[in-house]
Formats: sequence, C-alpha cells, structure tokens
Amino acid sequence: MIFSFKGATWDLPPRRVVLFGILNVTPDSFSDGGCFTTLESALARARQLEAEGADAIDVGGESTRPGAAPISAAEELGRIMPVLAVLQRHLAIPISVDTSKAAVAEAALAAGASIVNDVSGLARDPRMAGVVAASGAGLILMHSRGEPRTMNARAAYSRVIEEVKRELGQRFVAAQRAGIPRERMAVDPGIGFAKTAEQSRQILRELRKLTQAEASESFSGRPVMVGLSLKSFLGGEMADRALPTLAAEMWAVEQGARFIRTHDVGPLRRALATWEDIASAGLPPAPRDPGG
Repeated sequence: MIFSFKGATWDLPPRRVVLFGILNVTPDSFSDGGCFTTLESALARARQLEAEGADAIDVGGESTRPGAAPISAAEELGRIMPVLAVLQRHLAIPISVDTSKAAVAEAALAAGASIVNDVSGLARDPRMAGVVAASGAGLILMHSRGEPRTMNARAAYSRVIEEVKRELGQRFVAAQRAGIPRERMAVDPGIGFAKTAEQSRQILRELRKLTQAEASESFSGRPVMVGLSLKSFLGGEMADRALPTLAAEMWAVEQGARFIRTHDVGPLRRALATWEDIASAGLPPAPRDPGG
C-alpha cells in the first residue's frame, strides 16, 4: 500500500502506522483552543510533535466540533498562513491542512502544505476537488453529514458502519471523477462527526469492515485514518481522556487503521513500538505444565 502526495510517497508495509500530530491554531477547538495561537507557541508545539515521532503535522484554523460557528476563508487564512510559513522553514516532515474551503487549501498548498484533510469529504466546496487534483496533493476524505451546527441532528443511521461505508464510497468515486488518483487518497469514518457516542463506538467495533473493504468497493486497499483523540465519546472530563484515547487508538490500529490523527504523539509512538516488537518477534511459548 502506498500514499502519494506532491511528489512524495509513503510506503506502507504491514503494521506501518502513520501519525498525524494535531496543531490547532484556533481560539475555540474543543481540546486545545487558544493554546497555540502565537507563532512561537505553534512552532514549539509542532517541533515537539515532530520530535515525539509524528510523520506529519495537521494544521487547522477553524474549529469543526459539533455546534461550532463557521468562519470566513479570510479569517481562516489569517490564522494558518503565518504559521505555515514558519513551519515550512523549520520542519522536516510534511504538513497537512485541515480545511473544507478550496481557497484555504489552495493558498496552503502553495505555501508548502502537501496534504488536504477535508472533514466534509469534498462535499462543502465544489472547487475543492479541482484544487486537490491540480496540486498533486494527498487527500483525506472524511465522512460527515451537514456542517458543525447541524451534524448532531443528522446522526440517524439504521446500520452506521454500512451507511458510512456507502457514503464514503460515493465521495471516493466523486473524487476520482474529478481527477484525483486513488493512490493519493485515504478515507476516515469521522468519529464524532454526525455520530452519537454509541455510533462512534460501534464504528470502532466494526472498523475492519472499512480497513478490509472488499475489492469491489471503491476505496478498497486505501489507508483508513482514525481521529478520536480526546473526543467526548471516550467519557469523563477532558483531563481524564489521555489513557482512554491511547487504548482506543491501539484498538483502531489492531483493526487495520493505518493513519492516526492524535494530540499525544509520544505515548502512541511508544505503544506502537511495543506492539510492533511483539507482533514481529512473536510471544515466547507458554511454559509446559510440569504435571502434564
């Protein structure tokens, strides 16, 4: 499996997991709003994520939490463009831009970003597919319904994993028709986006239905991203979600997720190293029963 973006390629052999470190330069994101709104704090955080083992930094300038108010492209650009200029000079890893606006993606890609993470799955801006196709950028297609102010009201499914799979497939086909090659795309079931807490848990329980999609399905063989870091479906207060996040992320990896979008890169990278060591070397044989 490969994932290509702007002249680069990630080779993804079995158990290779790519970590996207989250950098929100917003005043109102649910977990870290206001923490990284200066150039100095944003750069320091990005460097920390890179040092902890991030493969890419995912920069977002607009909160997409349920109920969030939209902002203009000009405001979003005002937040992310100075940060991208600094990151481009100081980071050795790729930059992803978390946006659903074509104008924002276009400017970010021109400034050095190489992947677009669109939480609307190309549904909100008719120009977005063309921008991604023309730029050579990679694309993360996420499943959602509606927009942040309306998504909770649209969390109605008869079989959530089947409907998410079908709707993601439709968006994937639309992206291909717009000229985006399949090797430049990954898909994301959108944990917490137009899903209740129980629906999010159900998607994780049945994640293999996405990661092992049948050959007849449009996105078969493409990487699946999971972004669940610190989300409310994990329960408890924000300060108590780090360990549940790690547990859920490792579950997603075991179910075949190849991209993980996370706030806590360091602990996850260490957990993955242990998992890989066990998986590659194998557990020692169980001791024989002396009485047997």
